[in-house]
This record gives sequence, C-alpha cells and structure tokens, in this order.
Amino acid sequence: MDDIKKKFREKADQLNLEIKDLIKQHGSTPIEEVTVAQIYQGMRGITSIVSEVSLLDAQEGIRFRGYSIPELREKLPKAEGGTEPLPEGLFYLMLIGELPTEDEVKALSQLFSERSTIPEHVYKTIDALPLQAHPMTQFVTGIMALQTESIFAKKYNEGINKKDYWDPIFEDAINLIARVPYVAAYIYNRKYKNKTTITDDQKLDWAANFAHMLGFENKGFLKLMRLYMTIHADHEAGNVSAHTTHLVGSALSDPYLSFAAGMNGLAGPLHGLANQEVIKWIFEMLEKLKTDAPTKEQIAEYAKNTLESGKVIPGYGHGVLRVTDPRFIAQMEFGKENMPEDKLVQTVWNIYETIPDILQATGKIKNPWPNVDAHSGALLVHYGMKEYEFYTVLFGVSRALGVMANLCWSRALSFPLERPKSITTDAVKKWLQNGAKKGEI
Repeated sequence: MDDIKKKFREKADQLNLEIKDLIKQHGSTPIEEVTVAQIYQGMRGITSIVSEVSLLDAQEGIRFRGYSIPELREKLPKAEGGTEPLPEGLFYLMLIGELPTEDEVKALSQLFSERSTIPEHVYKTIDALPLQAHPMTQFVTGIMALQTESIFAKKYNEGINKKDYWDPIFEDAINLIARVPYVAAYIYNRKYKNKTTITDDQKLDWAANFAHMLGFENKGFLKLMRLYMTIHADHEAGNVSAHTTHLVGSALSDPYLSFAAGMNGLAGPLHGLANQEVIKWIFEMLEKLKTDAPTKEQIAEYAKNTLESGKVIPGYGHGVLRVTDPRFIAQMEFGKENMPEDKLVQTVWNIYETIPDILQATGKIKNPWPNVDAHSGALLVHYGMKEYEFYTVLFGVSRALGVMANLCWSRALSFPLERPKSITTDAVKKWLQNGAKKGEI
C-alpha cells in the first residue's frame, strides 16, 4: 500500500504545480462558447470537468491515460496463462499514469484481498429488502450500509487539515473497490441462487475471485470478467455515473456516499441499465419470431417495427462516439475467439450488420453504431448468466475502478465544490433580445 500511495502523492504534487501555473497564466482564457441548444439539451458537449484518468474521442473511442482498448489488452499484465488484462492493472494505470509491472499488479490484488472484509450489518441490511427488489436497488443499499466504514468521514469529524483530505479518501477508495464484488456476489446468490453462500478464494485475482463468488468456475467466464471489468471501468468524467460521483464527492461526501449516488445514475435506462434492455430486446425478438437464429431480413423488419412504435433500439447510439464503440469491438473479438458458433452471439453480429443502415435512413440519428451495451449480454448468457437484471450490477462493480481513481485525484488536486450556474428561460429570452453579448447572461 505504501508504494502505490507514495507514487500517487508524488504524481499529485507535480500536477498540482502544473495546474497552478496553468491557472496563473491562462485562467481567463476561454475554452469554448456555450450555445442555447447546449444549455437546454443536457449540457451536451460542454467542457466543464477535468479528469486525469480517461478521455473519450468521438472517432477513436475511450483512451485510458492515452492507451486505447486494443493497447490495454496487449500491454496490461495478465493472469498466469490468461489472455485478457487484469483490471487491477488498469486501476494502477488510471491512478498513477504509468503501466504497472506484474509485481505491482500482484501487490494490488493482494491489497484488495486484505481489505475485503464486509461487516455483518451490511448483509443484514440487504436482507431487509424483498427478494424481488431490483439488484441495483440492493447494490446501492449495500454500498450505503458500508458507509459506516468510511475512514474519511471519521477523520473529517475528528478534524483534519484540508490538505490531507486525499489520504483517507485514498484509503476509502481502495477499501470500496475491494468490497463491492462481495456485496454484488451476495446479492446475486441471494436473489437467483436460493441464498447460496460461496466463500471467496483470495489466491485469485480481483475479477476471477468475483466470478468465483458468483458461482462460475469456467475459465472462459473468468477471462470474460477480466475483460468486462477492464472495458467498463471508465468513460471519461462526463457520463452520468462518473459525473454524479464527482459532483457528490465535490461536496466532501465520502467515497461510499459518492459512489452510491453514481450507482443510482448508472441504474437509469439511458445509462448502465441499457445492457439489461439490449438482451431483453433480443430475447423478445427471438420469442416473437419463434427462432433462435433470425435472418438479417427478420431483424430488419423487427427493428423497423420497434422504431415505428416510438421505441428505441437499445445498445445503439452514444452521446459522444460517432463510430462503433471500441469496447463493442473488443467483445466481438472475444466472442469470435471463444464462442464463434453461439447462435445468440451470432445474432448480435447480424444485428450489428443490419441496424446502423436502418437508423441512418431515419435521418435523425447522429451515431447509428453500437456501444458497449450492445454485446455484453450475449457473452454473459453464453456462460450461463441469463439473469439480465443483474448486468448493471456487474457494470457498477467495474465502474468503481474509474470513479474511485477520479475521486482520489479530485481530492489530491483540491478541486472545489462543483456549482454550475443555472438560468431561467426568461433570462435566456432577455439575453437574446439584448444582442446575446458574451458574458452578460
């Protein structure tokens, strides 16, 4: 723990000096102008957050500290005999800004194992919910119950110098990442496996141990969990779950409260819950068509009917991307390597070859290409995880890596309370009537 913590502090001190110099020299320099459409349409594209760990390019997709998804799959350390990157390595990269060695990743895996103890009251709190409660409801409840363990909350109440806020935040972040797989696995076994209890195996890496606690021992599923946890970890700071965690954390809410808030955002159908909606849409299509291998023509007709009924085709489109999501491509490559004959996976590929042209023909869609959610469900179903309501919890466990790295950096750089300005429609009208002069709204 001391090594990674020391490296993080050294990196933060260096960047703090660079930021102070940037503000001193260029603090009044405008980055961009904000349009009326942007303030009414979800602040889309307004640059307003600094995140050190990842950057999303409309044409290239996500890059973590400058590395693309294919580069991460190649360069990050892997489990012995494995082919997919270890998520611990990505967390190290996001936090430190350097590719870790195998020894550094093993040390981080061991650290997560050592920090994974869950107080009994957390499980009792989850058990107070009805079994039919959505897995994300149970997940957020478990995280909130874990908040009693916040080191930052205790230190803040005791009185701590604001320059030292980063330290207990760092400790909480490590602890939270170590613990959320246990909460998630408990929920899965409680809801779907008749409350089966599966003990952990701390000889395994973080993702593989999670898969083990879910009850999956197939080596292919372990590989999938390593890939899944890596590619879902972060998508720059503007998406709902990352931004919400950042926003709540800026109020000095501890990492547990901040992460729980972010997970409530992830549970929205326009964000993380989309992975559930994708596989549900595919299952409904297969049932309607009475086949497990629909033709492209059948897929096209069903898709057009979906659009004509005023619904969306889940898994297609993205607020930033204007190309096929590289995370989709990574999953497609995984499928071709590990399950090329799987009919459901083949259906996902046929959908990919069919849907974009249909969406483009509407003339209303800027990005008709698939995002990460369009493929993940079919891979999970192949290995036996058919309970699609749980998929967003998997997403949430992975997202802990990115948002916690971001939260550590926010406190290390002493970012202030986030407080954007809001205005009324009358104010916009008056501003436009007066000539829309810059800076006078």
